[in-house]
Amino acid sequence: MNWLENIGRFTMKRFEQTGDAMMLLWQTLKQLKMINFLHVLQQMAHLGVDSLPIISLTLLFAGAVMTLQIADVLVRYGAQSTVGGIMAVAMGRELGPILVGVVLAGRVGAAITAEIGTMKVTEQIDALRVMATDPVGYLVVPRVVACMIMVPILAFYGVVIGIAGGYFVATAIKGLSPSTYLDSIQMFSTISDFTLGLVKSSIFGAVIALVGAYKGMNTKMGAEAVGFSTTSSVVTSIILVFVLNYFLSSALF
Repeated sequence: MNWLENIGRFTMKRFEQTGDAMMLLWQTLKQLKMINFLHVLQQMAHLGVDSLPIISLTLLFAGAVMTLQIADVLVRYGAQSTVGGIMAVAMGRELGPILVGVVLAGRVGAAITAEIGTMKVTEQIDALRVMATDPVGYLVVPRVVACMIMVPILAFYGVVIGIAGGYFVATAIKGLSPSTYLDSIQMFSTISDFTLGLVKSSIFGAVIALVGAYKGMNTKMGAEAVGFSTTSSVVTSIILVFVLNYFLSSALF
């Protein structure tokens, strides 16, 4: 019977955490009307602009290696005129949003959790409450809004970089003509392939920020607890990004 009790405790704990997360989401939505745009701009610079180097490297080589894998197969069957189009659709719909989401879950989500978790451990969040400042409005809302704005921008940038990486491999290594690659992008891809991918990216950004804030604000006392919350935030965010990606792709495409 012990294992049944353990399963019951585990299930109840997960229900409690889900309820707390929903309450944080509701409080965040209520605080949106009192948003501090200066804080949002600061978070956009910190969470978004500083992520450009890692996004550039990740998407550049992702586009290059995907083209490296598919170009030979398509050329073998006489479909070399579809390489650029396939790359553009794949990057715009899936690879761009999902890779940017995973990378930022590791970088941005961890940073949010570590920062807010340290404030929780050092009782700075309690100090905000003493000064009649809502921690959700001061700490959570600017990060959520900044992520919802910057993640789609980074995803679009990543899609362009990925397509450019594919272009280099296709033309310089696989011998395709530049016009063939670029013409296939215009032929097989549509604007919705990119805009709907950006919609997914915005939702991923909100999830990453909310999970990071939730884990940070529920950090237990002690330096070790901050590390545990940070790890849990990254793992949870990545899992949610992949799960949401399936349902969003099913609904949007």
